[in-house]
Amino acid sequence: MTSAERTFLLQHLADSSSRLQGAFQGLSREQRHYKPAPGRWSAAEIVEHLATVETRLREMLQKALEAPADGSKRSAMTDQTMISDVAGRITRFEAPEFLAPTGKIGDEQLWSEFEVARKKTLDFAAATNAELRRHFMPHPILGELDCYQWLLLLAAHCDRHRAQMEEVKADAGFPRAAAAR
Repeated sequence: MTSAERTFLLQHLADSSSRLQGAFQGLSREQRHYKPAPGRWSAAEIVEHLATVETRLREMLQKALEAPADGSKRSAMTDQTMISDVAGRITRFEAPEFLAPTGKIGDEQLWSEFEVARKKTLDFAAATNAELRRHFMPHPILGELDCYQWLLLLAAHCDRHRAQMEEVKADAGFPRAAAAR
């Protein structure tokens, strides 16, 4: 990863986290748990999902980096196309069962769980000297991505679900009056 790539990645991770915080912080308990329809996620479930994905994906990346680098592979798409597709919710798909929210994280820990997971990702991205562009993992929808792109995907994934959270908040049935937390 070049110096410019690291700077871009760290900024993208920090900015997406900040945007998510702006969408989530200040919601009452009722607002955090409001679902616009059966099968749709609440804001609380979205944050739980993001914390889970962040942790699992970072662990998978670190494991992928243990394998030998492979300069013969190429990513299925450019960084910008991947970011636009993921953050823009162009391709929609259901999260695998092991990444779906379970409600196991209490309201008081939701945001801190995400913050801890994101901080670990930021720390890893800031410190790693691994050849992220020469290590690959397949994405079930997007195809082969290099490990740098997987880190970018975490930021884009955060933006994707922030947009989903904004849709939940814009729903006609969303509780407008802030109730006591």
